Amino acid sequence: MTTKVRYHRPGDIVFAALVAVSIVLIVFVTLYPIFFVAIASISQPQLVQGGQVWFFPRGINWFGYEQILGDQRIWTGYRNTIVYTVLGTAVNMLVTIPAAYALSRREFAARRPLMFFFAFTMFFNGGLIPTYLLYRDLNLLDNMWVFILPSALNVYNLIIARAFYENSIPEELHEAATLDGSDEFRFFFTIAIPLSKAILSVIMLYYLVQHWNDFFTGLVFIRDYAKQPLQIVLRDILISNTAFAGGAGGAGGTGGGYGQQYADQIKYGVIIVSSLPVIMLYPFLQKYFEKGVMIGSVKG
Repeated sequence: MTTKVRYHRPGDIVFAALVAVSIVLIVFVTLYPIFFVAIASISQPQLVQGGQVWFFPRGINWFGYEQILGDQRIWTGYRNTIVYTVLGTAVNMLVTIPAAYALSRREFAARRPLMFFFAFTMFFNGGLIPTYLLYRDLNLLDNMWVFILPSALNVYNLIIARAFYENSIPEELHEAATLDGSDEFRFFFTIAIPLSKAILSVIMLYYLVQHWNDFFTGLVFIRDYAKQPLQIVLRDILISNTAFAGGAGGAGGTGGGYGQQYADQIKYGVIIVSSLPVIMLYPFLQKYFEKGVMIGSVKG
C-alpha cells in the first residue's frame, strides 16, 4: 500500500519543489551527454559541427556505424571481449564470494591478517615493469588468461561482499543452522548464497564492467591482434579514420574539413558501440542494484 505524503505548510511545498527540480537537473546532467552522443552519431556531421543538433537527430546519416560495423576486426573484438568478460566474471565470482564469506566469520582466526594483506595491495603494487616480467615468466603474455587470472580478485569488491555477510545475515540464523547439523559449506550454499542475490548482482555488474572496459591489458600484454579486446579494436578503427581525415586535410581543399567531421561522427559511434551492451544490462539488474549498492556504506 502506497502512502501519499501531503504538504500543508508553504515551507514544505517549497522544499519539495526544490528537491524535485534538483533531481530533474541531476538526471538531465547525467543522461544528456550520452543522449547527445547517440543522436550525434546518426546526424549529419556538418550540422553537429555547426551546433544545430541538440535534442533530436538531424539529417540522418549512418556513415559512422557503416565504417565501424563494416570493419571485420570489430566482430573479432566483440567475440574476444565477450569471452574475456563472461569467463573473467565467472572466475571473479567464484573467488570473491567464498573469500568474502570466510573473512566475515568472526571465528576465523586468520581473517584480520588476511584482510590486512588484501588491503595492502590496494595501495601498493610492484609497478608496470616488474608486473610485465612476472607475466612473462608465468607465460601470460599473448595469452587470454592475462585478462582473467591477474584480476581474479578485486579487493574493493571483496570488502563490500564481506560487509554484506557481516551485517545482513543474522548470526542467529547461522547458530540455528549449526544446531540442525549444518556445516559451513552447507550453510554457505543453501542459506547464505540464496540470501545474497542483491550483493551478487552488484558485484557481478562491477566485474562485468571492469572486464568489458579493460583497455590497458590488451595494450600492454597482447601482441597477437586476433586476441585483442573490443576496446583496442575500436581505438584502431578510430585512429585509422582520424589519420585518413588528417591526410585529406593535408592534401588541400575543403575535403579535409569534411573528413574531420566524419571522423568525429565515428568517434560518437565508437562510444555507443562500446557502451551500449553494458547499458542494456542495467534494467535487468535494477531491482537488485538499488539494495546492493548501499551495502558498502554499512559499518563493518
